Amino acid sequence: MPDFAARRLMMVDNQVRPNDVTKFPVIEAMLNVPREEFVPDTRRDIAYSGENVDIGRGRVLLEPRTLGKMVDALDVQPTDLVLDVGCGLGYSTAVLARMAQAVVALEQDEELVAEAETRLAQAGVDNAAVVHGTLSAGCEGQAPFDAIFIGGAVETVPEALNDQLKEGGRIVAIFNEGNLGVARIGYRLNGRISWRFAFNAHAPLLPGFGLPKGFAL
Repeated sequence: MPDFAARRLMMVDNQVRPNDVTKFPVIEAMLNVPREEFVPDTRRDIAYSGENVDIGRGRVLLEPRTLGKMVDALDVQPTDLVLDVGCGLGYSTAVLARMAQAVVALEQDEELVAEAETRLAQAGVDNAAVVHGTLSAGCEGQAPFDAIFIGGAVETVPEALNDQLKEGGRIVAIFNEGNLGVARIGYRLNGRISWRFAFNAHAPLLPGFGLPKGFAL
């Protein structure tokens, strides 16, 4: 039986801390959330690799460095209500839930919704709710949010999602720009999102977040 606790410590020491993830709550969460419980059972052995893990349904669990740096940039506070867009099987939700007051986990694939609910319950996460809905539409019924985590790449962020962020709130996403991928942190100020460079990263494009065909940057 693999020693997943030891692998988790190695992940944090070798992939997360050396990449400027310094906030204690992020380190604590990634040390304590069992990543192997949030991937398909056949992929548990590679849960702690430094690569994205295919979780099926055309989706991936972001590799530890990228996910850790995105969460670190989001600066989640204990009083925050967080929207996790594209929660997959629930790992990012479980990590965010250790730092936030509550997390709304949005997923549009019904099989992933059911799996995420089961896995989060088994992990004892009691301050998160999985919601079935279109990713690009957000979750207006639970808005506004203090922070929004987009668990994959985008070419654009729909206004519907931006509008669900509180004034002064934060949003993090990976933008695909040709062959480049750039993670950016956005701040809602005076009703508009101001985006700032965070770090370079790559991820598959989430459904619903592509630019209209024929559109050029």
